[in-house]
Amino acid sequence: QAVVDFERLSEHAAAFQGHDVGFCCLGTTRAKAGADGFVRVDRDYVAQAAELARAGGCKHFVLQSSRGANLHSHFLYLRVKGEVENLVQAVGFDRCTILRPAVLLCKRQESRPAEWMAQQFLGVVARVFPTAYSVPVETVARAMVASVLQPGKEKVEVLENGDIHKLGKA
Repeated sequence: QAVVDFERLSEHAAAFQGHDVGFCCLGTTRAKAGADGFVRVDRDYVAQAAELARAGGCKHFVLQSSRGANLHSHFLYLRVKGEVENLVQAVGFDRCTILRPAVLLCKRQESRPAEWMAQQFLGVVARVFPTAYSVPVETVARAMVASVLQPGKEKVEVLENGDIHKLGKA
């Protein structure tokens, strides 16, 4: 494990060398970082990390994005997620897996009251429609690992929430 300064990521290129697979779940919120900070973390840092990983020999990059990611979206969050998906694909990995989970069900140390309320509601909905609106973070993690262990059919594979549930249980 290497600790890097994302503001000076290029100085940490050695940390990205010699790895066959890269996993990226980096992200923040607009509320926490402001609009510019959100873009810097969720797009710029991720794209730069992908470039460094590829230059270091990474063959397969696995990116956690978001349901609804679309570079043409009017919503900043979805637009940035769509932009970073395109940037990561353009890096030229032999294989790229993009996961687009819906609402992530997890326990956080920080307080996010609106998210907590949504998680409580979606936790109940998930009992009836288990793959429709949410996914536990543990399932996403298992799907990320499983995507590496399975031979890829496509150079770029996009896994939507239902696919994440299936792969995360395999």
